[in-house]
Amino acid sequence: MPDRTSPLLKVRDLAVSLGRGRARREILHGVDLTVRAGEIVGLIGETGSGKTTLARTVLGLNRVDRGTVRVESRPVHGLRGGALRAFRRAGAVQYVFQDPLQSLDPDLPLGRSVGEALEVRREPGIAERVADALRLVGLDPDLAGRLPGEVSGGQRQRAAIARRPVVRRAPAAAVRANRSARSTRRTRTSVLELLARLRDGNRVGQLFISHDLGSVAGVTDRVAVLYRGHVVETGPTAQVVSAPTHPYTRLLIGSAPTVDGGGLGRAERAALRAELVGKAAS
Repeated sequence: MPDRTSPLLKVRDLAVSLGRGRARREILHGVDLTVRAGEIVGLIGETGSGKTTLARTVLGLNRVDRGTVRVESRPVHGLRGGALRAFRRAGAVQYVFQDPLQSLDPDLPLGRSVGEALEVRREPGIAERVADALRLVGLDPDLAGRLPGEVSGGQRQRAAIARRPVVRRAPAAAVRANRSARSTRRTRTSVLELLARLRDGNRVGQLFISHDLGSVAGVTDRVAVLYRGHVVETGPTAQVVSAPTHPYTRLLIGSAPTVDGGGLGRAERAALRAELVGKAAS
């Protein structure tokens, strides 16, 4: 079992560009990020900040311009061909999509999807291990025979998460948050609680990606704030929430709705945005 102090995922000075020809531009600029065993790290940023690009790069889906990506001390940023396929099949990293229908084959029963990695590797005892994984995430093993469209959104999300523990290793896991729409709040809370239990019981390292700092503040150990491809602030979650140092972090926190109607006023938000513009120009 990996030691909690040794990084499961270590990203250093990562630069990634997307596009072709004259349209090609750098999306990530010298990003540093670490996730350790038994730790949940939140990656927070608005749409277009580079969150998805970072997650796809960890999975080996984007080429790296500069820097390194290591999973369990293994460099994965330069893997190609058969070596990259072997890395993906090993299951060291599992991406759980915001919408699990993107990762679950609609024509494949849940049990087949959960145990797919075991089938590819021709491992024994697949049915039993799939049932154990479903129980671990709070699902009845009888759901293994149902199609994704025959279960609820929350059950699909849990089934997607179950694909990780079925391999029985301690990986780094990139996890997308649900949208903050009112209809998904109960599902999101349930999934957050599940992820916390997996962290405590299986020492899984988790990277929770969201645009909403408030939705992950209660479950993450640390947060990294991503703004225009730069990590502008990182630290223990409680510290970042209570005493943010970067104007973008202060804007994120101050713009979040509160029970008592507090938060930043229009003038304060405008002042922070002006400060951001000033920082970008300097």
